[in-house]
Amino acid sequence: MHNTYIYIAIVALVTYLIRVLPLTLIRREIKNRFIRSFLYYVPYVTLAVMTFPAIVHATDSIWSGVAALVVGVLVAWFSGNLFLVALSACGVVFLVELLIL
Repeated sequence: MHNTYIYIAIVALVTYLIRVLPLTLIRREIKNRFIRSFLYYVPYVTLAVMTFPAIVHATDSIWSGVAALVVGVLVAWFSGNLFLVALSACGVVFLVELLIL
């Protein structure tokens, strides 16, 4: 027998502890350069780890996802325009999927 309320309570407790423990255990400013650098890059790495598989597997073919990723990174690097990045990545997926089928 699975009780859904127990699962919800455990998830709530774990989420609460993850947010409260750093505030209660670390009272001073972190002065270690390595730890500060590590904590600075954690959000970017987490976003990349969650986004990369979705980009590659969102299309019918893995090759169109990889092509869109490469083109999107290149367009973002050279132009910085988010609308242009999205438009070019969608266009590349359309063209690669058209050529593969």
